[in-house]
Amino acid sequence: MTFDFQGRRVIVAGGSKGIGRAIALGFARAGATVSVCARGQASLDALAKEAADEGLALHVAPCDIGDKTALETYLQNAISELGGLDVLVNCASAFGREDNEEGWLSSVEVDLMGTVRAGHTCLPALKESGGTIINIASIAALHASTRTAPYAAIKAAVAHYTGSLAVAMAPHKVRVNGIAPGSIEFPGGVWDQARQHNPELYENIRKGIPFGRLGTPEEVADVALFLASDMARWMTGQTLVVDGGQVLS
Repeated sequence: MTFDFQGRRVIVAGGSKGIGRAIALGFARAGATVSVCARGQASLDALAKEAADEGLALHVAPCDIGDKTALETYLQNAISELGGLDVLVNCASAFGREDNEEGWLSSVEVDLMGTVRAGHTCLPALKESGGTIINIASIAALHASTRTAPYAAIKAAVAHYTGSLAVAMAPHKVRVNGIAPGSIEFPGGVWDQARQHNPELYENIRKGIPFGRLGTPEEVADVALFLASDMARWMTGQTLVVDGGQVLS
């Protein structure tokens, strides 16, 4: 399936690595003009170079999504740079693992409030274009987790808020959907690190996926493009699980 996003303007908040990177490149390759933010300048520079080598329209800027002022400033500048906005993808995560103050606070500020604040800031532009928001949650939101309690609970909040915002924005013709990825592997990611340093955990997760492997960022990105496309024009308030059946085992 080929998507055509020519003339569309996309912001990916938290898009320099993994799923966010694949989503940003997916939209750009489909013809969209894309702006990406993340904390790491080096990864942003690498993404910008890759896009430029392919002749893609992609704008990058550093931003700490957990910082309200920095996030709002980036988004306003990005909307100005793009000349408006059609798609907002909230993809950042602090990956709060430990059930302590740091784990919870980082998850709340980045995963939850980053999503809420980005939506609030971008809504005027999205109302004008009749655009869409895509929030990245996780299958961790669907069940109890002792290994990553803050991450799981806050991603559940993100999925719930996705539905609430969808209802509120429907009168303005703005659609809001989410994606709950399963375990996704990419170079430098948490599962790549687990494969190298915690092979027992990695193998337990891999064996629990009916297809016998972890997912790829591109497999999530394809669903994001679908949700932003006219093919999903009658979908809102949904969080789609993309996990190769992982939650079924």
